[in-house]
Amino acid sequence: MKLRRLRIEQFRQFRDPLEIRSLDGGINLFVGPNESGKSTVVRAIRAAFFERSRSSSVDDLQPWGDSSAAPSVQLEFEWQGKAWKLSKSFLKTKRCDLEVAGQVTSGEEAEGLLADLLGYQFSGRGASKAEHWGIPGLLWIEQGTGQDIHGPVTYAGSYLKSVLGESLGEVASSAGDELITQVERERAVLLTAGGRPTGDYAKANQLLTETKDRLHELDTAITHYRQQVDRLGELRKQQEQDASKPWRSYREQATQAQERLAEVQRWELDQQREEKELQDCLKSQELCRDQLAHFAKQQEDLAQRSREKQRAERALGEIQARRTAIEDQLAKAQQLYQQAETALKAARQTEQRRTLERESIQLSREMGELADHLGKSRELQQQLLRRRAQLQAIRIDAASLKRLQALYRQLDELEIQGQSVATRLEFDFEPGKSLLLGDENLTGHGQRLLLEPVELNIPDVGRLRIQPGGEDTGDLARRRQAAQDSLNALLAELKVASLSEAETLVENRRTLEEDLRRDELVLSTLAPRGVEDLASRLDLCRQRQQELSSQLTALPAAGSDDTSVTAAESRLKAAGLQLKEAEQSNAQFERELSLAHQAMLSADEEWQKLHNALQDGTRQQRERELNGQLVALRASQAALEASVDERKRRIAAANPGFLRQDIERYTRTADAMEQDAQRRELELASLQSRLDALGADGLEERRAELAQEMDALARRCKEYDRRAGALNLLLELLKAKRQELTRRIQAPLQRHLNHYLQLLFPEARLHVNEDLIPELLERAENGASTHADFSSLSFGAREQMSLISRLAYADLLKEAGRPTLLILDDALVHSDEYRRTQMKRILFDAAQRHQILLFTCHPENWHDLGVAPHHMQSLKMNGAAG
Repeated sequence: MKLRRLRIEQFRQFRDPLEIRSLDGGINLFVGPNESGKSTVVRAIRAAFFERSRSSSVDDLQPWGDSSAAPSVQLEFEWQGKAWKLSKSFLKTKRCDLEVAGQVTSGEEAEGLLADLLGYQFSGRGASKAEHWGIPGLLWIEQGTGQDIHGPVTYAGSYLKSVLGESLGEVASSAGDELITQVERERAVLLTAGGRPTGDYAKANQLLTETKDRLHELDTAITHYRQQVDRLGELRKQQEQDASKPWRSYREQATQAQERLAEVQRWELDQQREEKELQDCLKSQELCRDQLAHFAKQQEDLAQRSREKQRAERALGEIQARRTAIEDQLAKAQQLYQQAETALKAARQTEQRRTLERESIQLSREMGELADHLGKSRELQQQLLRRRAQLQAIRIDAASLKRLQALYRQLDELEIQGQSVATRLEFDFEPGKSLLLGDENLTGHGQRLLLEPVELNIPDVGRLRIQPGGEDTGDLARRRQAAQDSLNALLAELKVASLSEAETLVENRRTLEEDLRRDELVLSTLAPRGVEDLASRLDLCRQRQQELSSQLTALPAAGSDDTSVTAAESRLKAAGLQLKEAEQSNAQFERELSLAHQAMLSADEEWQKLHNALQDGTRQQRERELNGQLVALRASQAALEASVDERKRRIAAANPGFLRQDIERYTRTADAMEQDAQRRELELASLQSRLDALGADGLEERRAELAQEMDALARRCKEYDRRAGALNLLLELLKAKRQELTRRIQAPLQRHLNHYLQLLFPEARLHVNEDLIPELLERAENGASTHADFSSLSFGAREQMSLISRLAYADLLKEAGRPTLLILDDALVHSDEYRRTQMKRILFDAAQRHQILLFTCHPENWHDLGVAPHHMQSLKMNGAAG
């Protein structure tokens, strides 16, 4: 088949006519950029063959925005020495004319003639699709689909086998297909594709099954009839027993169990109430024990402070006993020093006087500074003692304050709850009028919140008893009273009257603690080693000043003493060291004595404070009250525990769980017995009427007739079974023969594939399956054979193998005397330079046998194809080429 001329008008982008003439019988190369009309030309050729002229589903063929256009295509080609001319227009002018060697056919007859010639079919409805394109769909590659071979071969498979198998016998040709199709039709009358019966065969089987089911139903009905007769006798006997209504006794037992359960439930409510009272009693005991433990702790603290006071007195006595020895040692040292000093004065009278005067001045300055520090230190020390005493007097701390605040919050919350659930009594009396509410005389106007029952006395009328309605009012009142008692106990313990007073005391405590830390810091700066150390140093300075004054006064006039200065200084130095040691011992003694005395005074003061607190009458009275309250609570606890235990035993003995089960069991038993009696009565009436009806139906006669009908149906189904088995066997034999001949078709296809493949992959082999689809590429690499599935090849390799396969199919078709035309729209765009060069050789070889239309937007890749290209821009400008 050689395409010679193509004319397109009002077709997509070609509003004006485009004509291509004098096409070469081999390769025809069409080049142009994107959107230049290459794919439109390919679409026109496909539409000329694949689309019916009368189709209304080809709107895409019209120029954009021109719904009045009538797209048209004219093709002229040669086949078997005859000239063929196809003229087809769509949409507005629907027409198809085919002229073959001067003979013209039109419409569907012309379209059918072309379909038979090229091997494709038309869509039954709508636009043509890939599954309709047959052999042209295999040989004509659309843009972007060159790598896909499986679908096109599948859709063209039946045409390929029909055309290529004509010379291999009847089974491999179209006649063989008709024979297989006829057997399949005969088989389809009896069996589905999956082998299940259908048609009359299925109906016969269904009828046989239904007849068997009906026979089984009759057998079941006969058996059921006999069982119902027996059941009728049983029901009549049971109905006689139901006349006495035996379920009444069970209902009476259920009522008795319900009354007993109600009594036990009242016990359980009393038990819950007393258990709550017992818990409250235990909590109250715990509070009493805590307060008594606090009092006991104070007694222990008093004994500890008494012991500390005695230790301080003993320590003071021991220090005072050392006074005589210290004073004697100091006197001896002073005497020795005076003697040494007298001896030295004679030698160093002038120098000594100047030295003594300088030392006297220095001592005066030091004494002034020490006196100032000592005064301030003693004042701070007294202030610290006062503030410590004040801090000791404040018994409340932050933790106690938090407890107190929590109790106040609890009382506030209970008060709010009380206001929400309490009964509100509002009154407004005339002047001079009053009523007695409980123990309170009400006058004027106001309101009262009632949480507990109270009586309102109305003179000359009587009394009104007001009962608060809320279920929780009693419990709320008890909780509020318990909270108030806890608050009062804590206020008494802390010796405050209110929360504000407690908060003030805590704030005062914090202020005192800060003042103490500040005064201690200042005192440590003024007297790093203590106030007594300052006093001792001042005393030493004063003594030294007195000594210097005495020495200055006692210094004699310069005499004629021969004692050497060195010897006098040595004696004076030794005496001075001895005197200094004695003075230091005396100063240390004085400090220790002062500290011991201060410690004794402090211990005595702390003991006295605690002793006074313990002797306070209010505290002793509170302790006695707590002990009495604890005894009463223990007695109440014992009584409550005994009552709870006794009631628990009674409840356990009554076993309310079993009572509930008894109620349910007796009630359900009575209900079941009564329902059974009613059901039996209904069943008896229904059964009697059914038996009367069945007795008149003649079940045994109907069964005999149905058995004869079933035997006839069984013989008919057996005949269908034999025919279906024979057709199955025949179809298997025909398909096996057809498969064997299909393998014989693969041999020439494989030969043509190898012819092209050697140019691309020497010593390679492309295997095809029984459906003539490429599936495996076998190559020799480094002396070894490798295999690769077709689907696993790269995109470019699949595109190359697909084109080689299409060329091989074209060679087979040509050998079989069928027309061939290859259209390649932008094919081999994913091939590298080497592969593309080899594919050009393959295409050039194929062009010796087939006409090829190749469309590309990369003309530089095809300049060495050996043909002059058709430029789309030139074709559009000139309107014709040739």
